[in-house]
Amino acid sequence: MVVTSQGNPTTPVTPPSAAVATTAARPGEPRKIRKPGRHTPTRSAAARRRDLPAALLLILPAVAGFAVFFAYPTLRGIYLSFTDFHVLSPPNWVGSANFREMFGDDVFWHSLLVTVYFVVLSVCFGTLISLVTAVVLHRVARSSLLRGVILLPFLISNVIAALVWQWMLDPQLGVVNIVLRHLTGHSIHFFGSGGWAIPSLAAISVWKWMGYYALLIFAGLQTIPSTIYEAGRVDGASEMQMFRRLTVPLLRPILVMVVVLTVINSFQVFDIVQVTTRGGPANASNVLQMYIYDKAFRQFDFGYAATLSLALFALLITVTFTQLRLARAGESDLN
Repeated sequence: MVVTSQGNPTTPVTPPSAAVATTAARPGEPRKIRKPGRHTPTRSAAARRRDLPAALLLILPAVAGFAVFFAYPTLRGIYLSFTDFHVLSPPNWVGSANFREMFGDDVFWHSLLVTVYFVVLSVCFGTLISLVTAVVLHRVARSSLLRGVILLPFLISNVIAALVWQWMLDPQLGVVNIVLRHLTGHSIHFFGSGGWAIPSLAAISVWKWMGYYALLIFAGLQTIPSTIYEAGRVDGASEMQMFRRLTVPLLRPILVMVVVLTVINSFQVFDIVQVTTRGGPANASNVLQMYIYDKAFRQFDFGYAATLSLALFALLITVTFTQLRLARAGESDLN
């Protein structure tokens, strides 16, 4: 109790920020102090048990779809990779015979090298073009209509894109070769030449996915504070210097994600190859997915095809985790 200057006793008021809750203590025991906010009311275990059936019912469709369309085919494919299975006869367990055959298969190694060549072209040119496009959209052209136009190729199916480009690159009637004949007097067999087949397929893939990856990078550019670029201008940095010294380092997590997605999509290329070259000429574009398809649905050797699919699956996991590890995908200079 405090006596004021008028002589009236008053009770001191403790500010809320300094208030602490105390618990009664027995004589001789230290008083226990409980800080506010440490003990928040929680739902009882009985209430959580009552909500469990509804929660299980809501996730049941997703779990069923995952089990039927992902878990079971994966496990079934792993089992078939250790068998000799030709559809009309039951699977015959052969152990690691398919894997030994794969390691000695020259066509498999050739298809793997062709696929790696396609992946390298798609990743390098696709990431570079997408990055430049996103920077132009962010720094120069701010039109929403232009962003929508850039995304249009991604909305087209792979088969339609492959057919359109097959007509455009036709050695006789294609618009690209018509222009080339006017300029150089010669035409190029883009899909009929061993040296041009994979670069042509990679160009189609880059054109198809460039808009999607550019928008992902554009979203990452939105997270970079404008004050960083203003400080760069004050220091006299040019646009190219700010691009190399500021934009690219700050976009590391987004760029890593784009590279990982490009690698995964490129390793699984099939439809544009099937529509345009069918693996030719002379196996020059026989990517790994085409070889798997040939073994399974033309030679009906599903056991060996499952082995090749399992090898591709293991390769993708290894490459993806290696990329994430080496590129430090979770780190950013903005942190």
